[in-house]
Amino acid sequence: MFLNKRKAIFLISVSALIFILTINQVKSQTIKIVDGDTIYLNGEKIRFTGIDTPELKQSCLKEGIKDLCGVTAKQILIDKIGNNNVECISEGKDQYKRTLAECFVNNESLSSYLVRSGYAFAYRRYSKKFVPDEDYARINKIGMWSMEFDYPWDYRKSKKN
Repeated sequence: MFLNKRKAIFLISVSALIFILTINQVKSQTIKIVDGDTIYLNGEKIRFTGIDTPELKQSCLKEGIKDLCGVTAKQILIDKIGNNNVECISEGKDQYKRTLAECFVNNESLSSYLVRSGYAFAYRRYSKKFVPDEDYARINKIGMWSMEFDYPWDYRKSKKN
């Protein structure tokens, strides 16, 4: 009887230890936010599909005052991710060898969040998925929709000339 009790306590202790180790297991992620729609996740460069955010050097005007809307877009993404894990669903690679993906924090699409915040646009050339989010931001004059701005693709084109 004594041996069985000892064995039972040992098995319970081992089971408890395994449970504690499993429950405290944390997925380690390395994240670097490049700009509003590009991140490095564990060393892999990921470009969010279906959206376009202002370039870091791009500015907007709100009531005659310059707003660094590209920097703001990046900061909104930084704040949204915080210390949370990011999960991405890959949709392939682009011409620059970046992974194209839709990424999520706590099951919420970062792309949808950025567009609804008014600091990203539905990139209709590639996808119509985020048009309702853009309509919401535009109608409610949220973010860049309350300012004078160039669309990111127009801004990039003007900088090439």
